[in-house]
Amino acid sequence: MATVSPTNAANGTGENAGKGPNSSNLDANVYATKKTIAQGLLDVALLTANASQLKYLLQVGKEHEFYYVMMTLISLSIILQMCLGSVLIIKGRCDINEACQQAKADKLNNAAVAIVFASTIIHTFLSVFHITPEAQRPFPTTNWTTTTPENTDIDS
Repeated sequence: MATVSPTNAANGTGENAGKGPNSSNLDANVYATKKTIAQGLLDVALLTANASQLKYLLQVGKEHEFYYVMMTLISLSIILQMCLGSVLIIKGRCDINEACQQAKADKLNNAAVAIVFASTIIHTFLSVFHITPEAQRPFPTTNWTTTTPENTDIDS
């Protein structure tokens, strides 16, 4: 895992010290903000997948073998994703270059990791129960035995 250390050009310390005035400095706050945005976009993709699964489950109804289990897991996942989205919005507003906000940003980051971990566990169970619409199954569930027509003249 990469670490980001701030640069202090005034006293010549830091990661890019002595590399000249034209060297690019890595701003830790910009890095953290971009990382938070990317995490939020992945959360949106996961929310879309959950919405699709929920739509299918509601269309099939209680005839689905694991209806209540799937409904519970999908609902929990959507709730966790809404919580994660809220945490990411708050975390994205933190300026980690300010010492007073670093502890808050660290706690929010730990909360985000915990929510992502819980969501991963839920999605592991969701994949075990595997919702696949009939139209998307790779092979039809029909009988593949061949039959001969009744009016076939075999002797001719």
